[in-house]
Amino acid sequence: MPRPHGFAYEQHAGGTVRITHHGRPATMLNGPRAEQFMAEVESSDPQLVMARWTGNYKRGNERTARGHLRNRR
Repeated sequence: MPRPHGFAYEQHAGGTVRITHHGRPATMLNGPRAEQFMAEVESSDPQLVMARWTGNYKRGNERTARGHLRNRR
């Protein structure tokens, strides 16, 4: 499974964190959730952490699902 990429985050005044994926807004975190995210992103792989927090990560079945009869056109 490929590693996640294309994520970025911006920390704004007031403790708000905005996470984007390929330039598009993915999620906004406020308060304690933003603090927890910042602690996690500084201690681990930032791309993996952002993928997990946004729920935007591959599950490994995309290639097999592409060939299913229901998905062919």
